[in-house]
Amino acid sequence: MKLQPLNDRVLVKRLETEEKTAGGLYIPDTAKEKPCKGQVIATGPGKVLENGTRVELAVKKGDQVLFNKYAGTEVKLDGIDHLVMREEDILAILTD
Repeated sequence: MKLQPLNDRVLVKRLETEEKTAGGLYIPDTAKEKPCKGQVIATGPGKVLENGTRVELAVKKGDQVLFNKYAGTEVKLDGIDHLVMREEDILAILTD
């Protein structure tokens, strides 16, 4: 299934967190927090301003991003959880 976000919305796939602590302990699934990092899978064309012009998004497909803990709406595509969120819910783009 394909999904194309509209306007200033972004489709993000959460990146998995480490299952082991620095001390070597394994964290069970029930104790894990949802990761706040993800990869942009698709973007909309941009936000339309009141004067009718469109502003392009700052993020693009493939970017790794940091977002609010409770941001977006969860959707399941081909059995994988994704988030659809507004660009303003993205806090930062992660770089190497």
